[in-house]
Amino acid sequence: MGSHEVVKIEDDFILIRFQNDSSEVFRAQREVSIGMIQFHFGIKGRAKFIFNQGNYALELSEEKSLLLYNPQKELPLNLELAPNSWVISLMVSIKKFHALFSAEADYIPFLSAENQDKKYYNEGNISPSMAIVLSQLFHYNLHPSIKNLYYKGKGYELLSLYFNRTEDPDAEQCPFLIDEENVLKIRRAKDIIIANMAEPPGLQELSDKVGLNLKKLKMGFKQIYGDSVYSFLFDYKMEFARKLLEEGNHNVNEVGLKIGYSTASHFIAAFKKKFATTPKKYLMSISQN
Repeated sequence: MGSHEVVKIEDDFILIRFQNDSSEVFRAQREVSIGMIQFHFGIKGRAKFIFNQGNYALELSEEKSLLLYNPQKELPLNLELAPNSWVISLMVSIKKFHALFSAEADYIPFLSAENQDKKYYNEGNISPSMAIVLSQLFHYNLHPSIKNLYYKGKGYELLSLYFNRTEDPDAEQCPFLIDEENVLKIRRAKDIIIANMAEPPGLQELSDKVGLNLKKLKMGFKQIYGDSVYSFLFDYKMEFARKLLEEGNHNVNEVGLKIGYSTASHFIAAFKKKFATTPKKYLMSISQN
């Protein structure tokens, strides 16, 4: 099933993660008050925003962004998320936005004097540097206690990059990630290890498959996904196993085999390392709740 998670970064500034890994269209609705600027980012797949009781729609495709603002009327969020699609939305009040960007108002179009009371719409591309932040927001794997702080930092970073005017924002920090082609290769590497999670390729083989040298693959993967290739895969496999256990259609041994553990004991040890409990105890806690 599709899902959405709302993260309150600050008053008048929220972030919403929409995730639909199912084969059905996922729909989400949310009231949005007047004076809120909406930023929508298509990370994967397709989405559609519906307005005026279905009389008007805006499409959002992969690697595209939408900026929506109307000071005269409410623009409620009415989202249709296609199967296997991910979207991140930022909502920030015009008051907070002015406070953040007032010194730069001359080059942010809808803050200019002639536009400040007009509705505004803009469609753009997601830059490689924005894609990194969006991916980090979707693959959060740090301690829950710092989650809000992390999202706050990434939310402001995303806004900064959206309005960044320089052509090469990452030129000094990480030169190879300026190249969108390299970002796409790293994404493909991630897709390959997930598709072959039970028997993943070695790093050199993975590097050869995507056509990116080993050093760039390792550095780029770490920057985009916040972890090394196999640490990322381990976390993914454990989450995948947890969901399989919750569905109740497979026993512990079968789940372990599906994600590449030849013996139940190895799978149990790995599961305990990730979740600090055994699969059996985890299922018992679910049934009790």
